[in-house]
Amino acid sequence: MTAELWLLVAAAALLLVLPIVYGVGMIRQVGRDAMLGNREDFPTVTGWPARGQRAHRNLIENLLPFAIVVLAADAAAVHSAWTVAGCAVFLAARLAHAAAYLAGNGPVRAMAFYAGTLGTLTVAAALI
Repeated sequence: MTAELWLLVAAAALLLVLPIVYGVGMIRQVGRDAMLGNREDFPTVTGWPARGQRAHRNLIENLLPFAIVVLAADAAAVHSAWTVAGCAVFLAARLAHAAAYLAGNGPVRAMAFYAGTLGTLTVAAALI
């Protein structure tokens, strides 16, 4: 498996781990019974658990185009230092984005978002 695919798998792992992180905070805020229920009339979650949910949704939205360009590059056998760097930048940026979002650091979160987009665009550019 290529480095690009490994980095895609690592990004997918972040997608799976992030709800565990903010889920702990949600349990502390709303209680175990509310979390295990059917979520009708679910209490409002605030603070870092709510930011964790938003970070998770943002990662879902950004992982799809990233995965598409990585898989397209792999299918076209386009592998270079640029594609690996783009994938590494995406993963590092998404880790920083999640951490900054959880911490409530808006400027770092925004910079990490744009860095992740740049990583995706770097891989996409290799396909042209």
